[in-house]
Amino acid sequence: MSQPPYIRPEFERELPPLRNVAVETPLPWSQRIWNLAWLRKSLIVLLVLALWEVASRVQQNDLMLPGVLQTWHAFSEDMQNGELPEKIVNSLSILLKGYLIGSVLALVASALAVTTQFGRDLLSTLTAMLNPLPAIALLPLALLWFGLGNASLIFVLVHSVMWPIALNTWSGFSGVPETLRMAGRNYGLSGPRYVVTILIPASLPAILSGLKIGWAFAWRTLIAAELVFGASSGEGGLGWYIFQNRNELFTDRVFAGLVTVIAIGLLVEGVVFSSLERVTIKRWGMQR
Repeated sequence: MSQPPYIRPEFERELPPLRNVAVETPLPWSQRIWNLAWLRKSLIVLLVLALWEVASRVQQNDLMLPGVLQTWHAFSEDMQNGELPEKIVNSLSILLKGYLIGSVLALVASALAVTTQFGRDLLSTLTAMLNPLPAIALLPLALLWFGLGNASLIFVLVHSVMWPIALNTWSGFSGVPETLRMAGRNYGLSGPRYVVTILIPASLPAILSGLKIGWAFAWRTLIAAELVFGASSGEGGLGWYIFQNRNELFTDRVFAGLVTVIAIGLLVEGVVFSSLERVTIKRWGMQR
């Protein structure tokens, strides 16, 4: 005759209530202020500006190194007379066209690579050939094929944007766990639906990283290209603004153009991409 299984007696231990103990301890105000990321970054910017002003006063040569105040005066003057806003609009309009076209082409190439063997061979071969090629080296061909104008700028922008975004997207697609892939296939997903509903959400951190790298490549390529033939369409952008003022020895305006380029880059990085990351991958717990 078998013995019945032993049943452990249930018991519950009452914990003494906490009395006169603060559940949350507020941080000191100095630490709360230091935890503000925008404040820390603003202090770094102020430190750089202070070093710039000190170096300018030590050198005492406005033609070689104008100070912060001279640069601010030139910046505010050109903003008020409308010259600098016009250059900013010209540069950003061309940049957005090239960036969007390059991003779409990169996404299509990555989707083709993840679904077919021919697409994988095509993407790996083309990225190995063309990604190391500097976009500025294609300027002569762009001039020959598209002539003087915005089409040449857009061509080199597409080249500078497409390959880094495609590489990061492909890397993100390759890192998607097999469990998610099997789940998608069990639901009968294939082709574009499989890419949109499974691969893109799962690899969004890598895609956003590629978009940020592509944006930086596109911005520096555009300024470099405009320095060479930015006024070919009769308008010109920020690069042409810098080059023209350098020829006329308006060094304070050259610095105003450079500061504008840096400020736009900081705004896009700190506002556009940070907001996009906050509402997607950080909210979903995919990135800290």
